[in-house]
Amino acid sequence: QVQLVESGGGLVQAGGSLRLSCAASGRTFSGYAMGWFRQAPGLEREFVSALSGSGFITYYEDSVKGRFTISRGNAKNTVYLQMSDLKPEDTAVYYCAARDARTVRVRDSTAYIYWGQGTQVTVSS
Repeated sequence: QVQLVESGGGLVQAGGSLRLSCAASGRTFSGYAMGWFRQAPGLEREFVSALSGSGFITYYEDSVKGRFTISRGNAKNTVYLQMSDLKPEDTAVYYCAARDARTVRVRDSTAYIYWGQGTQVTVSS
C-alpha cells in the first residue's frame, strides 16, 4: 500500500505562483511513477502533468505547458508541481497519483493506482 499526501494549495491572485508537494509513504516506491491531475467543480478529472517511469521525461497538458513544472525530489518519493502565471481557470482540486512505472498511459487516470486526498487551488481574477 502506498499513501500519498499533497500539500501547498491555497488562494492566489491571477499571475501568482504556488508549489504543490506530494509525499509518498508506505511500501517501497521504486516501481511507481507519479502524476498530477485536477478536477474543477462540475467537470471531470483531467490530466495535468506526469513523470516517465525513469523520472527523466515530463508530460504536460497543453494549457499548462510553459507555466507548470513537475519535478521529483532527491529521495524520489516526493514530487512537486511548480505552478506559475496562474489563471482563474486553473482553479481546481489537485491530486497526485501513482501508477506502475512500466505503463505508458501517463495521461490516463485509470492507469493510476494510488491517489492522494487532493489539495484545493483557487485563483482569483
